[in-house]
Amino acid sequence: MAAISAKMVKELRELTNAGMMDCKKALTNCDGDLAKAADWLRENGIAKAVKKAGRIAAEGLSKVVVKGNKACVVEINLWMNHGMEKIVQKFTLQRLSDQ
Repeated sequence: MAAISAKMVKELRELTNAGMMDCKKALTNCDGDLAKAADWLRENGIAKAVKKAGRIAAEGLSKVVVKGNKACVVEINLWMNHGMEKIVQKFTLQRLSDQ
């Protein structure tokens, strides 16, 4: 088993945009081979992230707060899961935006 260095993890992260722990796991499973690790990430997770990246967050909340001559705009988007209560979601988003 090859020793996995932080430099190798960083290089794989730059190639794949995967998380640090995912990159370390891929390098460990592929004995430090960057090309194989990149393929392993694509097969075991990156493809899932790419599929999710195309989703549209159609539910959410926007809020504008003005104090004096300063303003702040907050937008919170939410992916809807089937079976979740919209009332609870709206209440939670309102509480979150008030903070």
